[in-house]
Amino acid sequence: MVFQRVYLFQDTVYNNIALGRPDASREEVIEAAKKARCYDFIMELPDGFDTVIGEGGASLSGGQAQRLSIARCILKNSPIVILDEATASVDADNESYIQQAISELCKGKTLFVIAHRLNTIVGADNIMVIKDGKIAESGNHESLMKNNGIYHSMVTKRAVSTGWRN
Repeated sequence: MVFQRVYLFQDTVYNNIALGRPDASREEVIEAAKKARCYDFIMELPDGFDTVIGEGGASLSGGQAQRLSIARCILKNSPIVILDEATASVDADNESYIQQAISELCKGKTLFVIAHRLNTIVGADNIMVIKDGKIAESGNHESLMKNNGIYHSMVTKRAVSTGWRN
């Protein structure tokens, strides 16, 4: 599971990633970091993978912490992945890296995405719109856009307010 708010321990970058699978080899941890698009910034840290990060990842940006969390999930290799607003509190540059990392994370897996940022879910096989605790609409982006329902309204409002296009 990748949460909106990432929790990292005051420990090394390596140990924070390896938490996903404590028996993983160093090579597997490094490969997970590469897939999560965090290897480069890790190597720029004073001691690379052996750099101790502050409690909660205080010494990292939100996007860097999120990518470490994704590396942890990639290493764990669960068949089902839940993303809870994984890009909600990151800047545009980090969002791009996180989207790339999520693409690596979800290869061959069932992915549940809880999102308000519509560009996060446009490519999903099935989008469920929840209203008042119930599924109000379900389908892919194209079919939901044709329905002229809640999803269509959200996409239209988003496009008008930001100039966003899919």
